[in-house]
Amino acid sequence: MDISIKVRGVTRNWVLNVLLLLTAIILALVIIIIASVHSNYYDSVSSYINSIAGSFDRLAVCDSSAYYDEARSLSTQFTLKNQVEVQILDTAGTVIVSTSGFLPPEDEKMPDYEKAVADGISGEWTGYTSGDEHVMASTYILADYGNGSNGAVRCIVSLQKLDRHILFINLIIIAFAIILVFVAAFSGIFFVRSIIKPIGEISNVARKIALGDFKARLKIQEPNSEIGELCDTINYMASELESTDRMKNEFISSVSHELRTPLTAIRGWGETISDANVDRELAMKGVSVILNETTRLSGLVEELLDFSRIQTGKMSYKNEKIDILAEVAEAVYAYQQIAKKNDIILSYHEPESVSPVMGDPDRLEQVFINIIDNAIKYTSSGGAINVDVKEVEGCVQIGVSDTGAGIPADKIDRIKEKFFKANNTVRGSGIGLAVADEIIKHHNGLLLIDSTEGVGTTVTVVLPTVKKAQPESIAAHDAQITHNSEEN
Repeated sequence: MDISIKVRGVTRNWVLNVLLLLTAIILALVIIIIASVHSNYYDSVSSYINSIAGSFDRLAVCDSSAYYDEARSLSTQFTLKNQVEVQILDTAGTVIVSTSGFLPPEDEKMPDYEKAVADGISGEWTGYTSGDEHVMASTYILADYGNGSNGAVRCIVSLQKLDRHILFINLIIIAFAIILVFVAAFSGIFFVRSIIKPIGEISNVARKIALGDFKARLKIQEPNSEIGELCDTINYMASELESTDRMKNEFISSVSHELRTPLTAIRGWGETISDANVDRELAMKGVSVILNETTRLSGLVEELLDFSRIQTGKMSYKNEKIDILAEVAEAVYAYQQIAKKNDIILSYHEPESVSPVMGDPDRLEQVFINIIDNAIKYTSSGGAINVDVKEVEGCVQIGVSDTGAGIPADKIDRIKEKFFKANNTVRGSGIGLAVADEIIKHHNGLLLIDSTEGVGTTVTVVLPTVKKAQPESIAAHDAQITHNSEEN
């Protein structure tokens, strides 16, 4: 897995999807603003020269003999000569007076005058003169009062300074846009790197975990962020994998011990019995030990096989109507002698009858055997185990209570996990309860465990009866048990 490729991919995607789009938006805004500034300034100039042309309207009432003199008089009185040049034209379109004191060349083009003549009122033109000066010119045709003096007034203003001013404003706008793009780019790169760096660290730690280093952990820089939550999840996963790996190793060690002990006994007694001089009583005792240890080995192997079948989904079940009391009784009777041998009182309170349940009798008996076996293993000499069966609200409840060591409060939630053992000093593979829990779940039931360290443990199996063999009845029964526990 090449992290650098992924990093480049994230940056490239950000540039293509965010930065380019942002740049395009800013560019469009710059174009709109520049066009607006140009238009507003030029419109202002146009309005300004329009207002100036109005001051020459009285030329329209002059007769032809007084037209020139009046034009000279108004030109002389004009005070804005340094800003605007005003030209007065006769009816033939010839400039006869100019406020600048200089008449334009006869071949000077006047597109604005031509537009005004065509329009009959006014015309406007922006362009370059023969002297290569950028100007705006507007011509206004004087009103015709029948006196033969219907000439025109032409106002010309240079745009050189205005263009420089607009250019300066445009440069400021462009500079601001460039700065904005760079700020966005740098902040974006910083943001992308703030994501890429922890992603790279997560990838490295994930790789270490994948290679078996379950102690690898991530430093959570921002616990309330999404990256922080991801790091916390990765760390939690690593802790769970470390715990599972530790339990697996303990399981292997425990199973190895469980296998070694009976095998050692079988081998030792086998060698003893093979001696021709051994007496019959000792030989029979050896045979008994070998048979017991073989049975123990068979049970352990069967438990491992069941666990493997559950993991692969190949566990087979029967589905028939069964008398649950018979299966519980079989399990209790199977351990009567073992309990007696360990000086433990095993009592069974059997009701007269309970409703039948649907399921696999062999698998359910296996569950009860596992629970009673655990109770005996964790109960010291002189202790007691009580098995009780009753029917409550469409469910059969089988409870096994002991006066054993109990389960620590910090371990009870994990007691049904595979490979987990609350006490590693007691024999067992650590998968018995996990298998039992899976079997009960398959029967739409519940396996409940209530324990107090140093006092004892109660394991309760709840199964729906044939009349109400639905998960809803189990949920109702579980709620009732919780309610009763809260009241107690």
